[in-house]
Amino acid sequence: MKLGNRFRLFARDERGVTALEYGILAAIVAVIIGGTVYTNLGTAFASVFGKIQSAITAVGA
Repeated sequence: MKLGNRFRLFARDERGVTALEYGILAAIVAVIIGGTVYTNLGTAFASVFGKIQSAITAVGA
């Protein structure tokens, strides 16, 4: 089989496209979940450290 024919067959082959689409979709979902978790944890940590700072300030005053 000639190289040109092999290239045409490779270009028409769509078996790997579906896997790539699922990979991109999984990456997008992971970014969304990661952002949500980071935002929620950031708010929780800010609250905890705020309470600690208030307690330290109250003891020092």
